[in-house]
Amino acid sequence: MIFIEKLKDTPIILGSQSPRRQELLRKLDLDFTVEIPEVEEHIDTTLTPEKIVSAIAAAKLTAFSDESYHDRLVIVADTLVADEHGTMLGKPADVAEAKSVLAQLSGREHAVYTGVTLALRGRVHQFVERTAVWFVELEEEEIDYYVANYNPMDKAGSYGIQEWIGRVAVERIDGAYENVMGLPTARLYRELKQFMAEDR
Repeated sequence: MIFIEKLKDTPIILGSQSPRRQELLRKLDLDFTVEIPEVEEHIDTTLTPEKIVSAIAAAKLTAFSDESYHDRLVIVADTLVADEHGTMLGKPADVAEAKSVLAQLSGREHAVYTGVTLALRGRVHQFVERTAVWFVELEEEEIDYYVANYNPMDKAGSYGIQEWIGRVAVERIDGAYENVMGLPTARLYRELKQFMAEDR
């Protein structure tokens, strides 16, 4: 029996309001419900990007600590972008910041990190996926066009790779494309198989 069929008997919760994560998890042919954790996402800039996304994903998991979640598989995640110098680029506060961040990424390499936490019956497992992305040089008018016609405000790094800017700005990537969208599906599938195999 294929692994996803074995998961049918386990209720799955995705703790994320991100429509991209919801879409990607559906494309794994998994049945799940969405619950949005209410936690404060504090970023300690003294930590490495890997540790930051792990810490935030772990914090999101605390919203599911009630006993009623004990027998449900909970999946939470956090994504951030760091420029070539390691500076964190979260969701922009306004249009001006979105344009500034995209100008900062123009013609340079940056990295996207997603931390994922899995929990079931008292067991917790975490992993972090990294993808390197190279942007071509962007004209100011191209940045203006993207910000005016799309919604960079809810995205780390001020862009969505699945949108127009991903078609015109991304020169190449090293790593998982889905990770840049917010959920590394191939890695998640492998980690889930191992995690569930240990649930005896």
